[in-house]
Amino acid sequence: MDSAIASTTISPSQGSQGGPRRAASIRRRLLALLVVPAILVLFAGTVSDYITSINPVRDAYDRALGDAAIAIAGYVRTNPSGQFSLVLPEDAGGVGLGYADAVVVFEELGRALVPGPLVGSFLAAGVVKGAASGDAIVGLIERPRADDGFGDGRQQPAYVEHLGVLDALLVIDDDGVWQVDVASVLASARQPKPLDPLTPVWRVDALPQGTRVADAAEAQRWQMIGATLTSALQLGIATGACELATEYAKGRMQFGKPIGQFQAVKHMCADMVTRNEVCRAAVYWAGCALDDAEVGDPARAASVARIHADIASSENGKDCVQVHGGMGYTWEVDAHLFLKRGWVLATQFGSADEHAERMATYV
Repeated sequence: MDSAIASTTISPSQGSQGGPRRAASIRRRLLALLVVPAILVLFAGTVSDYITSINPVRDAYDRALGDAAIAIAGYVRTNPSGQFSLVLPEDAGGVGLGYADAVVVFEELGRALVPGPLVGSFLAAGVVKGAASGDAIVGLIERPRADDGFGDGRQQPAYVEHLGVLDALLVIDDDGVWQVDVASVLASARQPKPLDPLTPVWRVDALPQGTRVADAAEAQRWQMIGATLTSALQLGIATGACELATEYAKGRMQFGKPIGQFQAVKHMCADMVTRNEVCRAAVYWAGCALDDAEVGDPARAASVARIHADIASSENGKDCVQVHGGMGYTWEVDAHLFLKRGWVLATQFGSADEHAERMATYV
């Protein structure tokens, strides 16, 4: 932090015109470095208590054994934390907060393993009627590219999550954002055994073009926001896995002492905390950058967050299973649920490898 502050010191040679602007920039950066994280920590505690009270992890997954669609639709339509309208202006029916606040809310949604097309419904607020209130459940996917297919011009099939409960489906490509009639793709095959039991998946062999609702520039902006919010969900997953592992390590007794006192387990839990905190710094920075470009390049910040979030959710999920031993693989223990959801989210808004390639262009 000292080096960041030192690098923004005002030089007398900058003159009277540049000085005030430079000073304002410094104040914004210091706000992001010092004040904003403290406020977000307090906000996170409030959001966490509320979401956990209405959507316990085990209850959600137990309901999935009966009908995952009911569990997903039931939460999204009630929109209990107002997460979809957070950044909409108050005169448009929103809360009027910023993306830094949205990141905190989505972190807690991930920590509680809340199901549903959360990012899609958030981005659709103000574009699709009913999305902001949760009355409309909106899915969002990237259109498969022809050159990613079979080598003969055919496209890969699209895999749409939660199609059975969607009221609208938005598709992003290089030309913009398109709204596709859900009824036109409902005949697609549902995958019998999805990785995450609360993320049902449908295969769509021929995705309709749809009606354009946003241009290419807006689509690029949605990609940055989607990458940041998905990273926030993964941050929450990494946090939940870390908390579950440490609680188990403190209570599970072996040779007359908690297993958390054994060096191998202790170091594993310490690694989980370290990944978590590094990831949180990156994700919060990305949220602040979306609110104010003076804090940092939003595209670069989103890629940094995406890389760290993918690592943290995947590695913390695996370590959580490892700390639990053989129990971690059973349905009765939630460890595997964090790992599975993290893997599912790793496929959205660009993989860690794709974002690492983008980061290489800054070097």
